[in-house]
Amino acid sequence: MRRYVIEAWLLLLYFEYVMHFRRFRELHRMVRDEPVTHVKPEAKVPTETLCHAMDLACVFYFKQVLCLQRSAATTVLLRRHGWSVEMVIGAQLLPYRSHAWCELNGVVVNDKPYTAEIYAVLERC
Repeated sequence: MRRYVIEAWLLLLYFEYVMHFRRFRELHRMVRDEPVTHVKPEAKVPTETLCHAMDLACVFYFKQVLCLQRSAATTVLLRRHGWSVEMVIGAQLLPYRSHAWCELNGVVVNDKPYTAEIYAVLERC
């Protein structure tokens, strides 16, 4: 588990850099173009384990982690471990809010299960 927490923490740091010094378009391209690593089904780390590792990495991160940073990092982490996950960006009108989360086969994996019902989807990558 420690290895996954460290990997998740480093991805948070990397996307912190991307969000601070590059444009959103670059972050979007990086997540969109991250390939799903081929892993034998019996060797796959469960999504729950990887999402828990990301939760712990967020706790140990040196500042508050924003949803876009967390979702980008979670998407890349899961894809590197063989899961075909999508980062989803959505918004609601009243009150105006935007949010990012990850879905695997249409099911939210890194947030509350009803998140997709609250926000209208703007982008999937």
